[in-house]
Amino acid sequence: MGAVAGPEIERLVQLLARLPGLGPRSARRAALHLIKKREALMMPLSSALQVALDKVQVCKTCGNIDTQNPCTVCTDPRRDPSIIVVVADVADLWALERANATQGRYHVLGATLSPLDGVGPQDLTIDSLVARAHDPQVHEIILALNATVDGQTTAHYITDLLQDANVKVTRLAHGVPVGGELDYLDEGTLSAAMRQRTLF
Repeated sequence: MGAVAGPEIERLVQLLARLPGLGPRSARRAALHLIKKREALMMPLSSALQVALDKVQVCKTCGNIDTQNPCTVCTDPRRDPSIIVVVADVADLWALERANATQGRYHVLGATLSPLDGVGPQDLTIDSLVARAHDPQVHEIILALNATVDGQTTAHYITDLLQDANVKVTRLAHGVPVGGELDYLDEGTLSAAMRQRTLF
């Protein structure tokens, strides 16, 4: 079947298809929607993308992305400087912020250790985390990493490096989610919940 649109539209579809969660079909629908709503959607989106390209930068302190450096979180005086929450990715930081889960500061590693994918300690911001942990202001490092093999390997690696820092190293609880029913949980989650039970 031949092309149904000009190369410019095909290029737009191809670029949209690279976004996570969008396949070729969804990208076509998104492209058509943008083109139909050119004034209301495409022009503001184009402008927002240009601003992001010009102004968004990585925070030199924590690794968050923002239009200021240090970022809004790092410069917020209401934040507790004694707590650093370690996350793998900016998406995890945003998730914790949406949940209003902590008033601490953050440290974004950039990924988790994954030998199969060729991601080693030198690819993460572990050195700067260790330096931050030695700041006398810092009393606790919370490892908010995924409960995957790579996430837990990274957590153990970081814990070993922080042995000589005068900080408490904690991790997120694993187990029964709020509103969860035991019958629907997998065996790994149930056994983790049983091992990490707490006083009632």
